[in-house]
Amino acid sequence: MRVQQPNGIHHIAIMSADMKAQLTFFTQVMGFPLKGLFEMHGVPGGKHAFLEMGPDSYFSVVELAGVDAIPSTIGITHAGTGAGICAKGTMQHIAFRVPDEAGLIAMRDRIRSKGVPAIGPIGHGFCRSIYFAGPEGLTLEVSCQVAELDPAHWVDPKMLDECGISGEEAQAMVNPPPCNSPSPVAQPSYDPAVPNLAYPPAAWQHIMATPDEVITRQGSYDEPPVPA
Repeated sequence: MRVQQPNGIHHIAIMSADMKAQLTFFTQVMGFPLKGLFEMHGVPGGKHAFLEMGPDSYFSVVELAGVDAIPSTIGITHAGTGAGICAKGTMQHIAFRVPDEAGLIAMRDRIRSKGVPAIGPIGHGFCRSIYFAGPEGLTLEVSCQVAELDPAHWVDPKMLDECGISGEEAQAMVNPPPCNSPSPVAQPSYDPAVPNLAYPPAAWQHIMATPDEVITRQGSYDEPPVPA
């Protein structure tokens, strides 16, 4: 059967102006082993790191020239706390997963032992969480699941109302329909009303018109930087 939805996160990528600071934090404070650090594919001079969170699941850091000249502002680029605001489409916070409450306390103790303040645990009904900060303004959380996240109890009709979501639309969100389109599906025509990657429009339309097999052949980097 064809996969109808992603089954997890392969990697989360954050931008950095200080790769070493991020790698030090996420290896030493969080305990994620460094698995990859190489020139970013297709981006000469860029740095790309991968730290392992679990099987086939990574935390990734990108460093590009000029990033340190871009202002980083709480309330605009970063939320600063789990209750803070930031610009639409930006990351409000990241929550990492541990298997149980003992693991949650162990992580809190590990983080504090590295001199980083961590608050909690705080209960949220279906999970419990601790909260802390990472380098360059990151707002971070570690959570463990303690009960099923049942939409019958956790999808609030009042919130649906406030979001302008009808009962029928809510049902489609709780039970997304399968995709029965035959494969491969042709690239759609350019439509500025749908989400598009932020290339210049002409360049993006050229990319969209390029056959998939050409994109794969020209854009792939399959060999590691250090030969076996």
